[in-house]
Amino acid sequence: MRVRETAQRSSTRRRRSGERDGGLSTLPVLPIRDAVHFPDELSTLLVGREKSLRALDRALKTDRLLLVVAQKDVAIDEPEPSDLYRVGVVSEAVQALPVPDGTMRVVLRGQRRAEIAEIVSSHPFALAAIKPIEVTETHSSEMEALMRECASLFERVAQMSKQVPAEAVTSVMYIERPGRLADAVAHHLPVKPALKQQVLEAADTRERLDVVIRLLLSELEVLQVQQDIRSRVEREMGDTQREYYLREQLRVIQQELNERDERGSEIEDYAERIARAKMPEEVAEHAEHEIRRLEKMPSAAPEGVVIRTYLDWLCGLPWAVETDDTVDIRVAHRILDEDHYGLQNVKERIIEFLAVRQLTSRQKGPILCFVGPPGVGKTSIGRSIARSMGRKFVRVSLGGVRDEAEIRGHRRTYIGAMPGRIIQGIKQCGTRNPVFMLDEIDKLGMDFRGDPTAALLEALDPEQNDRFSDHYLEVPFDLSNVMFIMTANILDTVPPALQDRMETIRFPGYTEEEKLAIAKGFLLPQNLAEHGLTPSKLKMDDAALLMVIRSYTREAGVRGLEREIARVCRKVARKVAEGTTRSTTVRTKNLADYLGRRRYRYGVAEAEDQVAAATGLVYTEFGGDIITIEVSFVPGEGKNLLLTGQLGDVMKESAHAALTFVKSRVERLGGNAELFRKHDLHIHVPAGAVPKDGPSAGITIAVALASAVTGRRVHRDMVMTGEITLRGKVLPVGGIKEKMLAAHRAGMSNVILPKDNDADLADLPEVVRETMHFHLVSTVDEALRLALV
Repeated sequence: MRVRETAQRSSTRRRRSGERDGGLSTLPVLPIRDAVHFPDELSTLLVGREKSLRALDRALKTDRLLLVVAQKDVAIDEPEPSDLYRVGVVSEAVQALPVPDGTMRVVLRGQRRAEIAEIVSSHPFALAAIKPIEVTETHSSEMEALMRECASLFERVAQMSKQVPAEAVTSVMYIERPGRLADAVAHHLPVKPALKQQVLEAADTRERLDVVIRLLLSELEVLQVQQDIRSRVEREMGDTQREYYLREQLRVIQQELNERDERGSEIEDYAERIARAKMPEEVAEHAEHEIRRLEKMPSAAPEGVVIRTYLDWLCGLPWAVETDDTVDIRVAHRILDEDHYGLQNVKERIIEFLAVRQLTSRQKGPILCFVGPPGVGKTSIGRSIARSMGRKFVRVSLGGVRDEAEIRGHRRTYIGAMPGRIIQGIKQCGTRNPVFMLDEIDKLGMDFRGDPTAALLEALDPEQNDRFSDHYLEVPFDLSNVMFIMTANILDTVPPALQDRMETIRFPGYTEEEKLAIAKGFLLPQNLAEHGLTPSKLKMDDAALLMVIRSYTREAGVRGLEREIARVCRKVARKVAEGTTRSTTVRTKNLADYLGRRRYRYGVAEAEDQVAAATGLVYTEFGGDIITIEVSFVPGEGKNLLLTGQLGDVMKESAHAALTFVKSRVERLGGNAELFRKHDLHIHVPAGAVPKDGPSAGITIAVALASAVTGRRVHRDMVMTGEITLRGKVLPVGGIKEKMLAAHRAGMSNVILPKDNDADLADLPEVVRETMHFHLVSTVDEALRLALV
């Protein structure tokens, strides 16, 4: 009877499981991700996919049997048959409990290995026809050795890895069957599912133990490397961690004692400074983020010093500090006149700016560029502008700067990083609307570190400097209220893009009358005070001062004049200190006793009219100047032209153009054409140590050549400037005001100018227009008629 009942139960179970003809049975398929189940092992699983829930429901309603199969790719939500391994485990659903989120928690017990023969149905769940896998087990001394080796290796892995529970080691030690031991070890081993699947598919017990032992050896090697790395890191970080823990303990102790630690005080101090600085919202958020980083960082960390320096810069900038402008035009005009004599164009531009500011407060700061030779007052008038407006004054010299980071700052990734000179100047003055002078902008350099002039574009452009970004700060700063003033000796080296953003104001230099007034009203009283003298102890009459201007200096500005006056003051101060004199009056007759012999001869360039020599006017970075151009014919083949005197490319081209013109007109001029065929030509400009260039000497070279060819003398008091063409046209040139002042300083009375420069004469001082005669010409023939005797 017992045998019959057992057969009946087996028959009933086969019918419930859907046993098919040919000995194959069908079971619902339960795909699992990131895991592999083994026979005789209990596993807990959360089932949430719809097909999986239906397969589980089918099993619970029949015989509780499922085929648990691993997925090849864990990322697939709805696996197809090709996405599943062929070998799985027939498992019994021991327990199934619903979870509030709609999933089922099921406990599975593995029974035996099975292989999918075919997928019978895919809807509403996967139903597979399975074929049992026959497992062969043998017992021998070799098998016993493999089992002991496997258990020993597993124990070592469990000791080194925290992922293997201690009870798993204990349970493995009491397993006697080789196949069961291999399955248990593979079940607990922390390796990838694909490797575990290799163990599951090994039907032969010996092969299965070999696979597990290889996995254990590989895992031991990985764990050993991890342990070495962990030991090295802990050894390197030990001191830092120890200090951190000690400081944290100290902080807790101080809190228990109601004491305030230094770190908390520092963080609170930075928070208060940020609030007082009234930063823009985005800047304040950035600063608070840095404070949070500093708070979490150990106090001895190197990066903490970088963050503290950065926060000091952010908190020290005048984000909301402004000085009120003094918008009283009369007071400003009086201050400018007190500090500077002349310079009417500059003063008028400043007064115009203040007038506009008086009518509207939204006027952006202008970008002025003062261009002129040294010593004409470009820098000092910047201070006067700041005083007249009631603003603070900042001066930054850019001479020799070649690194772009000097303007826009260094990145904080570099050691010793600092903001650029603009932000440094803003912090130095303590207000966000100063008068900011960038001195000697024409002397900026450029190399592999970048182009500083390009970095200035953002700072000087009124359309975008309201969000100027310094590389060090990494937050925008508003420069739109800053009044930028730049100075330069010449504009040739300043890029056009930068010139386009500036308003150029020329400082041509001073006349003798203006220099005399400056010496009497400014330089002499200032030097008397600096040398401890009084007007009663030293007097210089006007004639002596004028002689100093004419015979001891030759400059557009007054810097050399100031040095000569200081030299006189020093010698008089010595006499007063020695007690040899109480009062000294310096006149023309005793001026040489203080300054020595005269350095320059005042008057025309030549003592008498000369042949083959003409006086011209040029414009340099030191202002206007006069030059003498000499021409000489030497015996030769008539093919060589020698140019000496350090002439630039432009002046060499002017010499060739003048030579071609004179050759084409030699007969009309009444000259000897044989000179050009039998003689070489030498053109020389004295003062060879000084480089000379520019389009101004064409007419001078032509006059000197014509004089040499015709033998006619050139008027010694005639000075000229202008460029010529091959057809004999005279072209206009620049720097007229500077050149006329140079001619006036040299005592020249007649000047030949291009006719197209007529409008430039209106800018000349009245004393120059009254004492000099200007001859406007449009052709070289007209200039020759005027210049040649």
